Amino acid sequence: MATTHILIADSSSLAVLGAETLLRQRPNTQVSIASCASDLLQMARDLQPDLVLAGDQLDPAMDTLQLIEQLQYAAPRARLIFTGLITDGLLIHDMLSMGVRGYLCAADDLREVLLSAVETVIRDRIYLSPTANSEYLISMQNGARDWKLNETSRAVLRLLAQGCSIGHIALQLKISTRRVYWERQKLRKRFGASTNEHLIRRAVEEGFGVFAE
Repeated sequence: MATTHILIADSSSLAVLGAETLLRQRPNTQVSIASCASDLLQMARDLQPDLVLAGDQLDPAMDTLQLIEQLQYAAPRARLIFTGLITDGLLIHDMLSMGVRGYLCAADDLREVLLSAVETVIRDRIYLSPTANSEYLISMQNGARDWKLNETSRAVLRLLAQGCSIGHIALQLKISTRRVYWERQKLRKRFGASTNEHLIRRAVEEGFGVFAE
């Protein structure tokens, strides 16, 4: 049986220790540990692991979508599993659509799901922990298979154009700040923008010029 090289990184040292302990119980498995996002990307480039297990809050300065893209560029053959606090099925859907093969929600017991997740993803199948799977299925039943400029994203765009902060937008729309950041990142990707100002200008150019209620 060939050796499986797994690279892990999380902002919590306890999470890393727990994952490392579990993974070292798996036969023919080599485990490497990265301490931060920059180390993770460098080690992914250098080691070309079979699988990367990373926390979705590894670097507060880097959006998870950006980290996914950079990991895929650094180690294109590595399968990606993320862990974290996301319980929004739409966000999980976005991660899967970008090529992530597994998501393990912190609400689920890592000891019960990690090894199954690794075995499933190594076979190039998708694995979601129970909580993540339930939220994902709910979002799919609500017709959210294809992200587009829906009501929430239009509202975020409108409030950004009004100069509102992320915190204010979250309060206005009654959603989490993490969801606002996520929506903003997707809007920037949709319009090919790098800043809020660029985003608004591109949106206006494409005909999204009326930001009033």
